[in-house]
Amino acid sequence: MDRPPTVLLAVIASTFFVGFGGGVVFPILPNLGAVLGISAFMVGVILSANRWVRLVANAPAGALVDRYGTRTPFVLGLFVEGVATLGYVAALVMPPAESLRPLAASLPALAAGPVTVGPEGWFAAVAAVVAPETWFLIARVLWGVGSAAVFATAYTIAADLSDSGSRGTNMGVVRGGITMGFPAGLVLGGVVSAVAGNVAAFAVAAAFALTASVVAYRYVPETHVTSDRSEESIRPWDIDTAVPALTVGLVNFGLMFAYIGALFSTLVLFLGANDISLLGLAPQGTSGLFMAGTVLSAACFMFVGGRISDTRDSRTPILLTFLVVSFAGFLLLARAGSVASLALACVFIGAGQGGTSGPMMALLADLTPDERMGRASGTNNVLGDVGGGLGPMVSLPLIEAVGFAPIYAACAVLPLAAGAVLLVGVRRETGTFLPGRTARESGSGDGSATPDP
Repeated sequence: MDRPPTVLLAVIASTFFVGFGGGVVFPILPNLGAVLGISAFMVGVILSANRWVRLVANAPAGALVDRYGTRTPFVLGLFVEGVATLGYVAALVMPPAESLRPLAASLPALAAGPVTVGPEGWFAAVAAVVAPETWFLIARVLWGVGSAAVFATAYTIAADLSDSGSRGTNMGVVRGGITMGFPAGLVLGGVVSAVAGNVAAFAVAAAFALTASVVAYRYVPETHVTSDRSEESIRPWDIDTAVPALTVGLVNFGLMFAYIGALFSTLVLFLGANDISLLGLAPQGTSGLFMAGTVLSAACFMFVGGRISDTRDSRTPILLTFLVVSFAGFLLLARAGSVASLALACVFIGAGQGGTSGPMMALLADLTPDERMGRASGTNNVLGDVGGGLGPMVSLPLIEAVGFAPIYAACAVLPLAAGAVLLVGVRRETGTFLPGRTARESGSGDGSATPDP
């Protein structure tokens, strides 16, 4: 089915703009948490909340795509993410709780059996409503709902418009669009907040995020052939349990735990502890630049990895190569103590993460029937979000206890474990460690792929 290239360009532009809201919070919130009195654990919960929500929403999003198509979920998901970004602004403009104590005192007392709500009870409720952490958490929850729909649809659109000779490139380009918005958000969060304030940084990110839904509504058509499964219910746990989806999802789990959950959630603290700065910026601004460099490296190698995998007989070797690059990057990070050594580590980590993304999603599409690609993408996102959600909750408290180097060194093991899972899963599904790129075309109707002759 021929589609104009503007479709993929529109998907890339939309996911790029909306990605600002995903990145803007990371350089700001860890430091802002100390100012606002938010505990390290609560900061971790807020940063990972969108991933825990996606854990519930990813599988239904994928099933909805297979049932109803890609256009409507994609546009609505982008709009919800834009609204969610406005929640960051609301978190900072809420009045202090103490200023509302007279309001709480003026409210009538309520009694229901043994429970009585008086002035202090009303004040506790009002304080919870205006607390910054409440609004940050609401924003991240909404972001999780919207991004579940966006991720499932973006990859499915790319798969719909691709064949075995272009799948790796298109997956890498779309993933690059999703990812490139993140460093732009990091720069907004780090640099713009340092120059114009946190509210300004969040407001600009929200404007771009809302623009994304307009671009998608105007330029993204329906691309997906839907299946008639209206009698089936859609459940959060209804993931694709086929070997390809679980294999790619488990690889994604390990990578996201280390990449987002550990590195991005702790970098601003690492910079402050080691007195590392760029351009005279504080840790908040410096972390934005380092994170942006990491993701720029990832975005470049997403295209490189996807393109190379399209020109080889099998995608497995290029995937294993970039997993080893990620391993090396975290070892370098564990030993980093200067701007140069940290920059090198970030480039390696970004290259490893990015280089696996395009080929990994292309491999999933190779081994998955068209009518199940939405559900398979949702499953991959579920497991990736488990890793990204656990990361901040585990790494932030542990770093306070044992320091940065042991945690970063432990993260280096995860890409190697992911490589082992990849080999086992591919071998079980196809009968070979090096399945060809046309595995889906030669697979059986039940979605299993046959080995290349």
